[in-house]
Amino acid sequence: MPAEGERLSKRVAALRGCSRREAEWLIEGGWVRVDGQIVEAPQTRVRAQTVEIDHDARVEAPVPVTLLWCASADDARAPAPSPENRSVDDRSGIRPLRRHFTQLQVVLPLEPGAGGLVVLTQDERVLRRVTDPRTPVEQEYVVEVQDVLDDDALDRLTRAAQAEARGGVQLRVSRQSERRLRLAHKGLGAGRITALCLGAGLVPVLIRRLRIGRVPLAGLPPGQWRYLPAHHRF
Repeated sequence: MPAEGERLSKRVAALRGCSRREAEWLIEGGWVRVDGQIVEAPQTRVRAQTVEIDHDARVEAPVPVTLLWCASADDARAPAPSPENRSVDDRSGIRPLRRHFTQLQVVLPLEPGAGGLVVLTQDERVLRRVTDPRTPVEQEYVVEVQDVLDDDALDRLTRAAQAEARGGVQLRVSRQSERRLRLAHKGLGAGRITALCLGAGLVPVLIRRLRIGRVPLAGLPPGQWRYLPAHHRF
């Protein structure tokens, strides 16, 4: 054996009697332990360490995942998804793996200053479905404004929404309280919520996305995330 040891994938392939690629899938799937510790990097070098393969191990190609993350307008208070800030209420049944936090793409980024639901995915099918301009999915927001949302301000905002609709955008606004409104849209461009509010004489102090399509934020606190279960659709 070379002084630097051999690749873990080579050792696992010999132990399991499988191909090197299948050995890599076993390792990346979190099924392999080196001296009792899970190791997910196939290129890890091993020498005399004990290498064990979980009895329940399944040889299967990596499955792309989608994460639902509650971002804060203040990024310093909402760390990006990692194994440490997964929601304890995640009921997806998916085991967190190191590979789940690589090659993630943000679907429908929030506009500057906004927080709430962010979708990050490795799945190109999800990305294409949610961003297809021919079949836009509805997004729902709550917006809090600085001043009282009186009838005149709501009327101005409604007229602005009607103007957007003439451009092909579907947009509905309603008042929830004297300083809070609900806004649901399909196809509204990035940054347009702030622009619409300012154009109606309203200064937004909080913009929070609650839903994308049929997928809700559903109580995730800022900085936490959960997996999108395989059977859920946007």
